[in-house]
Parts: sequence; structure tokens; C-alpha cells
Amino acid sequence: MSKKVITISREFGSGGRTVAKAVAERLGYTFYDKALVELIAKESGYSQEFVERRGEDATSTSSFLFNLARSGSVGVDGYSDISDKLYVIQHNIIKRLPDEGPCVIVGRCSDYILKDLSDALHVYIYADMSFKVDRIVKLYGEMDDAPEKRLEEKDKKRKVYYRNYTGRIWGMSNNYDICLNSGKLGIESCVDMIVELAQR
Repeated sequence: MSKKVITISREFGSGGRTVAKAVAERLGYTFYDKALVELIAKESGYSQEFVERRGEDATSTSSFLFNLARSGSVGVDGYSDISDKLYVIQHNIIKRLPDEGPCVIVGRCSDYILKDLSDALHVYIYADMSFKVDRIVKLYGEMDDAPEKRLEEKDKKRKVYYRNYTGRIWGMSNNYDICLNSGKLGIESCVDMIVELAQR
């Protein structure tokens, strides 16, 4: 059975977004990254810039999961924190996406939100520090902060956000169907493997 939905979680600088976009193009699937941000912005009424900025913000292990478990529902009412409200909107949109056709979704806890979907493939892309440093310097140029610091800060935010809204550890292999080291395997090989798995 082919996989109609592919979620791709990735370390910053690993090339995960590049892999995801190439996979979507090869398979003819809809690609949700910026497009997902646009949908969240439209539904929430906030700007795309604001959604992107708050999209990986979670200042603590808030009471979100506790409130969700207690209420048994996912609705924006009852959540005063903006990040929580944005997550609820994001959650509900991602839940709907498989019904709209085959797709590749980048990040935003999509692996967790769609964990019970039988025809989904959940992928995690990672790489060693030297590969990621080289990649972000080539893509974004030199920054005021050391690239290692930027990488660590970005991924730290993702870890906290993921833990806050899923109760799971971001990057832990048993959360995914396959974990690929893009630094060792190469971007193209990662694309090839995901496409092959999706078509089985």
C-alpha cells in the first residue's frame, strides 16, 4: 500500500525542507510548509510572519496537554495563551489535510498529529554539526552569532515546542518510521529512499 501522507521532521540545517520539497515534486504530492503557515495565518487572523515566529514557541511544559486530556476535545475556547491557540488551529488543519489529497508536511508536530493515520510515513532528517554548519553558512551567509549557536538555539526551541504539545521527545527514533542522516547519505539519496518507501 502506498503512503499518501509523508511527514518530515528535521534538524535545522539538515536539509530536511529541501528533501521534503523534492519528495513532494517527485511524487506529485501537495507540499505543506509555507503553505501550511498561510492556512494557519488565514484561519487565525494573525500575519504569516507572526505565525512563523510563534510557530515554534513554547515557553514551558504548559498545561496544554492536561487541559486537552481533561476536555477531550481540540477547540480554541479555553486557551488564553496565543501559542496554544495557534497550535489548536494548526492541529485541526493538519488533521484535515489528508482528506484533501496526498501530501508532504514539514514539521509542526505533524508526525504526532497524524500518528494514527495508517497510510502515513513519518520521517526524521538529521545530520552532524559540521554538515549543518556548512549548509547554513552557504544558504544564509555569515551571521553575528556563531553558526553552531544558531543551530543549537533553533533546535532547542523545536524540542521544547514538540515536548509541550506532544508529551514526546523530539528526534527520538521510535516516534518515526525512518530516521535519515542527510550528512552521511546525501540529500538526493534521502529523497530516493523516501520516495521508494512511499511507493511500496
